[in-house]
Amino acid sequence: MRIAMIGAGYVGLVSGACFADFGHHVVCVDKDGDKIGALRRGDIPIYEPGLAELVAANVKHHRLRFSQDLSSALEDADVVFIAVGTPSRRGDGHADLSYVFAAAREISRGLGDRFTVVVTKSTVPVGTGDEVDRIIREEGGKANVAIVSNPEFLREGAAIRDFKHPDRIVIGTEDKQAREVMAELYRPLYLNAAPIIYTDRRSAELTKYAANSFLATKIAFINEVADLAEKVGANVQEVARGIGLDNRIGSKFLHAGPGFGGSCFPKDTLALIKTGQDHEAPQRIIETVVAVNDQRKRAMARKVANAFGGNIRGKTIAVLGVTFKPDTDDMREAPSIPLITALQDMGANVRVFDPVGLGHARTMLGEDVALGEDSYDCARGAHALVIVTEWEQFRALDLKELASVMACPVIVDLRNIYSPDEVIRNGFLYFGVGRPQPPAY
Repeated sequence: MRIAMIGAGYVGLVSGACFADFGHHVVCVDKDGDKIGALRRGDIPIYEPGLAELVAANVKHHRLRFSQDLSSALEDADVVFIAVGTPSRRGDGHADLSYVFAAAREISRGLGDRFTVVVTKSTVPVGTGDEVDRIIREEGGKANVAIVSNPEFLREGAAIRDFKHPDRIVIGTEDKQAREVMAELYRPLYLNAAPIIYTDRRSAELTKYAANSFLATKIAFINEVADLAEKVGANVQEVARGIGLDNRIGSKFLHAGPGFGGSCFPKDTLALIKTGQDHEAPQRIIETVVAVNDQRKRAMARKVANAFGGNIRGKTIAVLGVTFKPDTDDMREAPSIPLITALQDMGANVRVFDPVGLGHARTMLGEDVALGEDSYDCARGAHALVIVTEWEQFRALDLKELASVMACPVIVDLRNIYSPDEVIRNGFLYFGVGRPQPPAY
């Protein structure tokens, strides 16, 4: 099949490359000339394990190409995906749909008379597909078209595997011909026994927001339990295991830490709240989740300060990990940002290291934050080492070497990736999340 993918960002590029790997012919279209030029040279603008190799292989076999010319991409497309950004709108928190509607208008002008399926892959509020349908049919005068919702469920750092081995594929359409086209599009996944769920379009749109909001709720819940565990002398990891083995609950997203971030959860929970308000169906639980998460990120700085009796003025704090999760360079809404800002507000000097995020760190954190060359350089002379992102590189640090280069033997592990006993045996004070806390240094 022939696919036009509008938007060569994270979702569009990953989806386009994977569809091409299935054997489809894909054109990724983007207005950003610099991005298209870079992609044609083989320079991938985002960090995602395996993506560069996947793109290169399919470009080589002429199944994947990049263009700024949407009209030519639409000429023989069987399926047109809208995979543009829907950031939170400044001022009110609603999803900004201007890019989606602009894409719909361009599609309406470029489609021919042959039957075409237009798919919203972008994360959009309920009812967006109706407006895309209206724009294409009324403004463009196109009748031989079907508008489908097909939300993505890709995790940054594991996006290719998630696309090729999905838990489910949600397709929102009540058009029989569109359903047949989408079934053929995803047919290569039948061998993986991926369940395809057909719904109406509005249900598919709501499914995406509901899924991310529920996962965000699990994170906020276990973080609050972690706070209680610290107060009563319990261990949140044992609690999480005890409840996670219940099949009705499940163990995923029950890892206490500094709060959720990234490009999806903060934006999608806020959009669901706004949608609920607009339709007089307040999402009170999600409102609380967002408030709890926002407060938690900055509160992690107090945990660091409490390791020194509340005073870290003039001390050097080493921060390992600035991206919101491992295996990505994405720092959007990352817990590291408010944490570092709060540490600086308390008078601390901050030095950071991240395996791939230092480029964004310099831009987002400013010149006042020093950058380490590696974990040990970051820790040199530091009074505390704070683990914020659970990169694999941070899971087996040489604790003896750390002790030899640090000014104070204090580790604040916001991801609980170390055994307290192991760290303590090497002469450190260890402060985890949701675990019994030692006296201050």
